[in-house]
Amino acid sequence: MVNDPSGAGLTSRRARDRLVRILEQQGIRDRRVLEAIRSVPRHLFVEEALSHRAYENIALPIGHRQTISQPFIVARMTEALLEAGPMSTVLEIGTGSGYQAAVLAQLVDRVFSIERIQALSRSARELLSRLGINNVNLRHGDGAEGWPERAPYDGIILTAAPRDVPETLLTQLAPGGRLVAPVEGPDGRQQLVRYTRTDDAYVRDILDAVMFVPMLSGAEQ
Repeated sequence: MVNDPSGAGLTSRRARDRLVRILEQQGIRDRRVLEAIRSVPRHLFVEEALSHRAYENIALPIGHRQTISQPFIVARMTEALLEAGPMSTVLEIGTGSGYQAAVLAQLVDRVFSIERIQALSRSARELLSRLGINNVNLRHGDGAEGWPERAPYDGIILTAAPRDVPETLLTQLAPGGRLVAPVEGPDGRQQLVRYTRTDDAYVRDILDAVMFVPMLSGAEQ
């Protein structure tokens, strides 16, 4: 359970319930994922001026030319990641404001999350701490490198779109592990793709058409 220090969670319960109903209507079936979406106070993860729109099923800006993903996309990617069963450790590439990490933290034992923009990483750390979410480890750095010291991971999730999923990330998957990412094709269109690591290959499944900010290399101070 997330500790919402603002107290606003009580007044937004109806809005959260309405959002969950919308996600159900759009095809999200995993009750664990729906309850995680319901429990995380999304209004704290967006800019204060936009908090009144936090429980609409839309993406919103979070500064630094970045966005917090549409709740349906967060739910869809999380459901796709966990579809084969429970996971212990998940690596997230692109912390942003920390919302996806907060949702994952309700569903797995430990989340490791990397953000290339230092200001976002710092504010996400402060917010997750205020919310009492203590099973998320954050790092400021280049997400394409992953977090090899903590590998292997049961799951990896990317919240920005590369042209190709970096091989360094695929190799950090545990056998049977899954990676879910938006991938940009040569025509500029993006598809949500899931890779499953087998004993001798990576099985690739195309899930949905999506639109994310591009994945950039390097880290910003």
